[in-house]
Amino acid sequence: MSDALSASPWARTIFGSLAAEVAAIVPTCLVRAHERAHGGHEGVHTQTLEAYGHGLYAAQYEELSAGLSQLPGVELVRLQARTVAVVAGHVVYPYRYAKKDVPVTAARLRSVSGLRADLIRRHGPDPRQVELDLGIELPDEDEPHADLARLSPDTKLVLVAYACSLAEGVVRLEWGSAELRREDRSLIWHHHEPLLIRWQR
Repeated sequence: MSDALSASPWARTIFGSLAAEVAAIVPTCLVRAHERAHGGHEGVHTQTLEAYGHGLYAAQYEELSAGLSQLPGVELVRLQARTVAVVAGHVVYPYRYAKKDVPVTAARLRSVSGLRADLIRRHGPDPRQVELDLGIELPDEDEPHADLARLSPDTKLVLVAYACSLAEGVVRLEWGSAELRREDRSLIWHHHEPLLIRWQR
């Protein structure tokens, strides 16, 4: 899988000669994150899914940063107490958008503020539609999350969006670039494509 020709044209544009390796590492890491969270849930024997949810949230960052750090030139950055990898000038950021197999185009953030929203606004693609000037005084945007100062201003964002549950594991996995629509917290994807889920619980 080290042959860059096995990666998509978009991935090669983003990651260059590392594209095929990144495309292989990301799914493997997220499946491992699910398995760790699944094991944590079984270990505490709770009736709720708290252990799984919190475990998956932490493990997704740990697995991705550990897996991608093996590649040449990767920079590790701490954002809100989580380590993320910057590969070829692109921060690879995981986002579990659903617990069941629904299209990634249905993804919606919980909030238009906070690190994830600021990351998409500051490092995602430019909006496709310019906001109309209606002559109305709008409130100024809040200052971006302080941790974003740890990223170079020209760093771009690759969102790794996935649907995953305790019972089914990772059922859908895509990556791409998206902007955040403030009105309804939905993502407007400029590009998204599936990643092959190689092995699973």
